[in-house]
Amino acid sequence: MTLHAADFIARKGKHPITMLTAYTCPVARGIEAAGVPVILVGDTVGMVEMGFESTRDVTLEHMEYHIGAVRRGARNTHIIGDLPYLTDSDPQTALTSARRLIAAGASSVKLEGPKGDIIRHLVENGIAVVGHTGLTPQTATSFKKVGNTEAEAQRILDEAKLIEQAGAFMVVLEHIPYNLGGLISRSLSIPTIGIGAGPECDGQVLVINDALGLGDYWPPFSKQYAHVSDTILKVARDFTAEVESLEFPNNIIQFTGSGKR
Repeated sequence: MTLHAADFIARKGKHPITMLTAYTCPVARGIEAAGVPVILVGDTVGMVEMGFESTRDVTLEHMEYHIGAVRRGARNTHIIGDLPYLTDSDPQTALTSARRLIAAGASSVKLEGPKGDIIRHLVENGIAVVGHTGLTPQTATSFKKVGNTEAEAQRILDEAKLIEQAGAFMVVLEHIPYNLGGLISRSLSIPTIGIGAGPECDGQVLVINDALGLGDYWPPFSKQYAHVSDTILKVARDFTAEVESLEFPNNIIQFTGSGKR
């Protein structure tokens, strides 16, 4: 059963919310089968899958493609689609962009920063919105933790409150001190989803590539539950050895059938 905005709000303080990113159909299918209630198709796809140096290179067309793939794999899961850099520059541009992501298969959209007028405009036009404060990669000059000073912590708290007041049903808190994550979570009536923001958030999100150990660098606040890059290296080496020794494809058992995988 697909959960909606009100369902997530009702879980605050009662049931921790699990969120993973996904960018492809088979990964989304596995995440849905595991019972994860929400998938984020993040613009992180640009860095972890497409080889870009920044999420700022991701376009609406990229997001539509990946959201469509994820929706085909997870037909009964709430899917959040990231609004790429500058596609939410004003309320009408944001609404046009958000409608494209919803048409591609998203259940809601996420945008970065304290854009109260834009969030309000989207919500008034029937778009469910997830906010994002703390470290905001689309505009950040580095990926260092933010919120370490009293003034910076107050700014992030104020942004979170503004995002809630504008009508967002959830807010992502990224790479901030754990005590600040707890303070914000206690100050809001909507769920907070932490990524490097501590255990007091109402839920946690991980980039699926980080969780899988797929890549060669993972943020310090992530955890690797597997090391898929090592598996890829082993498979590629084993395949190469078998081709060069003529073992493959001679070692494949032949059969007759439909050929369906």
